[in-house]
Amino acid sequence: MNSICILGSTGSIGTQALDVISQHRDRYEVYALTANNRVELLAQQAHEFNPAAVVIANEARYDELCSLLSDRPDIKVYAGAKALCDIVEAGPIDMVLTAMVGFSGLEPTIHAIRARKKICLANKETLVVAGELICQLAGEYHVPILPVDSEHSAIFQSLVGEGDNEIEKILLTCSGGPFRKFTKEQLQTVTAADALKHPTWDMGAKITIDSATLMNKGFEVMEARWLFGVPAEKIQVLIHPQSIVHSAVQFIDGSVKAQLGVPDMRLPIQYAFSFPERLHLNGQRLDLFQSHSLEFLEPDVEKFRCLQLAFDAIHRGGNMPCIVNAANEIVNEAFRNDRCSFPQMADVIGETMQRATFSATPTLKTYLQTDSEARRIATELLNL
Repeated sequence: MNSICILGSTGSIGTQALDVISQHRDRYEVYALTANNRVELLAQQAHEFNPAAVVIANEARYDELCSLLSDRPDIKVYAGAKALCDIVEAGPIDMVLTAMVGFSGLEPTIHAIRARKKICLANKETLVVAGELICQLAGEYHVPILPVDSEHSAIFQSLVGEGDNEIEKILLTCSGGPFRKFTKEQLQTVTAADALKHPTWDMGAKITIDSATLMNKGFEVMEARWLFGVPAEKIQVLIHPQSIVHSAVQFIDGSVKAQLGVPDMRLPIQYAFSFPERLHLNGQRLDLFQSHSLEFLEPDVEKFRCLQLAFDAIHRGGNMPCIVNAANEIVNEAFRNDRCSFPQMADVIGETMQRATFSATPTLKTYLQTDSEARRIATELLNL
């Protein structure tokens, strides 16, 4: 029996992870569930999965959560950022699914690594912001990091059994989002409601907007670089609208291995939990007898500037990816609240990259300072 802590249990990844656990209750049990604001759903999950503890990050909602769980005195209730870092260190926990959104997932992940917990990584910002630090800590504490992103899981699955065979190129696929065929002029007037209509994946609002701008794919390039030790120059982004080939690896002999499947995040979640085993998963199967036209196109980095900005940040290194992530979180929220246009998101991120303090050798303290400074700059630029 593996005991699991889910950071971000009320989000898209967290809820699907609980579905996986419900299919394999003989193998997995929930030790702790956490959420940022959604106390009603968190309480509902707690009643169903009987964790030892729950944590609500927003301390203002602590009393409300306590009230909703007043009939369950056996479930301990905590609140605040420190509680998130403390809970992942609990002795009974075997693995931590980091499904929190954004920069807030960094410190709890670091605490989980130092407590020698297996990391099932869905919070890509952890590696975007502090990839070098996270990989160093994982090596120091001998902690495995298993990818949960569908693309990185596909790459990981393609590499299983390959040992030290040299990678020539990683082929990172991308649906292209809802605006793939739009002109620059059309992009001037798109709304958050338009962007949230993702053509193939059902995801949370923040990541769906990032997918529309292709910033999400830029973040995934950064993530792949650290997870698989491959320089950005050997990672190629392919627009693949059908989302059937989840990603692939090309080796030095020219052979390409890919992982295919229907768009279902439960598969990479379960694979991270069960690796190296494969367990049965209820759900739709890929039917190759159906007519599948598989397209692969180059991304337009002029039209979708966020992807180019992400590559620029990778090449600059240091704390520049942290700057990009912080600015992106600000503009993403602003776009969702109709406070900036679709093209303006890239403009603000680019300008923040110019203005924020650069550090070539950042520490955790630097990352925290950088995140705060970049958020302030991006917010000021939006209000000009």
